[in-house]
Amino acid sequence: MLALDPKKLGGLVMGPEWIAIIALVALFVVGTLLPINMGALAYVAAWLVGMYSLGLDEKEILAGISADLVLTLIGVTYLFAIARQNGTVDLIVRTAVSSVGGRVALIPWVMFAVTAVITAIGAASPAACAIIGPIALGFAGRYGISPLMMGMFVVHGAQAGGFSPISIYGTITNSVMEDAGLGASHLTIFFSSLVVNTVMAAILFVVLGGRKLMSLRMDAEGELVQVGGGTAAVAGGSSRPDRSDARSATGATPTTGTPNADDAGTTLEHALTLLAFLAVAVVALVFDKNIGFAAITAAVVLSILTPKAYKDTVKQIAWPTVLLVAGVSTYATILTTAGSPEFVGKWAAGLGAAAIGALILCYVGGIVSAFASSTALLPVIIPIAIPLVAGGGISAGLFVAALAVSSTIVDVSPFSTNGALMLANRPDSIEETTYYKQILGYAVIVTLVGPLLVWAALVLPGW
Repeated sequence: MLALDPKKLGGLVMGPEWIAIIALVALFVVGTLLPINMGALAYVAAWLVGMYSLGLDEKEILAGISADLVLTLIGVTYLFAIARQNGTVDLIVRTAVSSVGGRVALIPWVMFAVTAVITAIGAASPAACAIIGPIALGFAGRYGISPLMMGMFVVHGAQAGGFSPISIYGTITNSVMEDAGLGASHLTIFFSSLVVNTVMAAILFVVLGGRKLMSLRMDAEGELVQVGGGTAAVAGGSSRPDRSDARSATGATPTTGTPNADDAGTTLEHALTLLAFLAVAVVALVFDKNIGFAAITAAVVLSILTPKAYKDTVKQIAWPTVLLVAGVSTYATILTTAGSPEFVGKWAAGLGAAAIGALILCYVGGIVSAFASSTALLPVIIPIAIPLVAGGGISAGLFVAALAVSSTIVDVSPFSTNGALMLANRPDSIEETTYYKQILGYAVIVTLVGPLLVWAALVLPGW
C-alpha cells in the first residue's frame, strides 16, 4: 500500500510521527469522555494510521501485539480470580485485621498492606480497590478514622504493590522495557513504587489525625475504648461498629479472626492457592521462566484439582484489561514505527539537559494518567524515554521507575477508576460533596507536586 508522502505534497501534509501522536491524543480523549474500552479504540487507530499513513498491511500491524504480555495478563488474572472465588483473598483480609489486636491506628495500615498484597499477586488496581475499598471505608465510618486518609491508603496501597514482578503493572512495564531494548528492572521499579507510596501514606497518616488514633482500641465486644479507660465516641454517635458496613465484595466479614462456616471446608484450597502464588514467584524470579506460563499453569493445576468449583472462573479473567493492553501495545508499535517516540524524546533531550526532559515526561505521564488509564499509558510513554537514556547520564531503570510512579500515584484522582471507587463507597459520616472536594484537592496536590518529587528522588541525583 502507498503511504502518504508529505514531501511530495509540498509539506502540506504532516509527517506520520505527528499523525500518530494526534491519533493517540484523540483515542485518549474519546476513551476518557466516552465509556469505550481504550484498547478497542487503539486497535482502530492502529489500523487506520498503520495502513493509511505508514503503508503497513494488516499482518504487519497485528505483528505489533506482544503475545508474551497478553499471556501474562491472562495467566495472572486467572490465578487471582481463583484466589478471590475460593475465599483466599477474604482470608488474607481477616487474618490481617485480627493481627492488629484491636489497635485502631493500625487499621489503615492493614488496609494499605492487604491492598498492596492483592495487586502484587496479580489483581488489577481497580479490582483491588473495589474489594478493599468498601471494607476500609466501613471501618473509617464506624471508628472515627478520616475517610480521606482511609480511601487514599487503599489507592496508595494498590499502587505500592502494583509493580511487583508478577503484577499487571509490573509485567507491562518490564515487557515494554525489554521490547524497547532497555532491559528489565523488576526490583528497581517495584521498590520505587513501594517506597514512594508508603511515604505518601505516612504523610497522610500524620496530617489527617493518625496519631490521635493511637490511643484507641477495639475491645472484645467491638466497642471503641480509650487506652487507660473510658469509651471513645465515634462518628455517628455510636461506640459499637455495625459489622454490616465492613464486608468484602465476596460477602465475608473481615472484622474477626474466626473463619466463616462457609470457609471451613476450604482450608486446603486456601493453602494450595497461596502455595501456587509462591510457586509462580519462585519459578519466574529464581528460575527466570515466563510469568505468564507459570501463572496459567498454576491456575490450570488448581482447576484440575477442583474442576467443578472453578469451571466458570475463566469468565472472571480481566478481559477488558487484556483488550486494553493488547490494543494499546499494538498502537504503541505503530507509534514506534512512525518515529513518534524518537521525535518527542529528541525534542525533550534538545531542551539542553536530559534531566529536564525527564521531568517533562514525568509530568506528561502524571497529568494524562489523572484523567485516563494508567494501564494504557505505560506502553506508550516508556518508549519515549529511549532517546533520553541513549543520550547518557540517566539510568534506564530509575527513569522508567520515575515515569511509572508519576503515572500511577495520580490514580487518587476522582476522575480515575480508583479515586471514583473511593468516592462511591464513602461512609455516611461525610457528605458526598465534601468528600469529593477532599479527594479532588488531594489529587491536585499529588498531580502538581508528585512527579517533581519522584523525579528529584530517582532521576536528578544521577544514581
